[in-house]
Amino acid sequence: MSRTRIALVTARPHPDVGVDRDLPLLQQALDAEGADAVAVCWDDAEADWEAFDLAVVRSTWDYSWRPAEFLAWGDRCGSLTSLANRPSVLRWNADKRYLGMLADLGVPVVPTRYVSPGSPADLPHSHEYVIKPTSGAGARFAARYRPEDHDEALRHLERMQAEGLTAMVQPYMRRIDTTGERALIFVAGRFLHAVRKNAVLSPGTPYDQRKVPHPGLRPWSPTRAELAAAERALAAVPGSRDLLYARVDLVEDEDGNPQVMEVELVEPNLFLTVHPGSLPAVAGAIVRTATDAR
Repeated sequence: MSRTRIALVTARPHPDVGVDRDLPLLQQALDAEGADAVAVCWDDAEADWEAFDLAVVRSTWDYSWRPAEFLAWGDRCGSLTSLANRPSVLRWNADKRYLGMLADLGVPVVPTRYVSPGSPADLPHSHEYVIKPTSGAGARFAARYRPEDHDEALRHLERMQAEGLTAMVQPYMRRIDTTGERALIFVAGRFLHAVRKNAVLSPGTPYDQRKVPHPGLRPWSPTRAELAAAERALAAVPGSRDLLYARVDLVEDEDGNPQVMEVELVEPNLFLTVHPGSLPAVAGAIVRTATDAR
């Protein structure tokens, strides 16, 4: 039988797009598993998706700049080969209004209010808060505000609304400044590893300034409460049994309870450079998925 062919889907190099340092490591691990893996840009008009047994969305970190085009690509690619995660999952997860759906199902999530174009702002007056778009990556268009920053926050919202973006307004989870944010990685439905990182947003940093998306990154051993919150969130995702990969980002509330900040199912960094020992497990899951699709 011929070697399994796998496309690791990424983005074109761009000053505002981070470098996927996991990609060469994953290619090597897949080669060790007996597969042919190549990096392919999602918007490459010359890409022959039918030539692959499986396309794995990895670092399409510019997708939020043109989400409609990306989701149309996902539908098209998924009609030509097996795509992981599936197009329906990408579509569900690309808009963070899914947090409201998870909250309705009893998942502990960071309280979130949505401000669509034309809606009144009604910003908080008694506590710090965060504004960011429902479709975004790498802290793009995200900023942290104090109540006295009201006018600046309004200008932020006006800019987003002018671009047709729906905003999320969330209380700033203050414990993140001392306890950080956790990211729990799952592959083929099983917990793989976790990392901790420092707070991304600093007071006074403009929303349109590029941020370091994963400052102070280090390995982390999740608590039972963190693992339970992440598993509860994934169980609520439509089609969760078919997920090849998933990342659940958590922060603590004022009482130290884990709250879901995001469920990353489109193009999450899996932090394989932090946990190189996980490479065989990830490569093996990818190859098994590709083999099943042949």
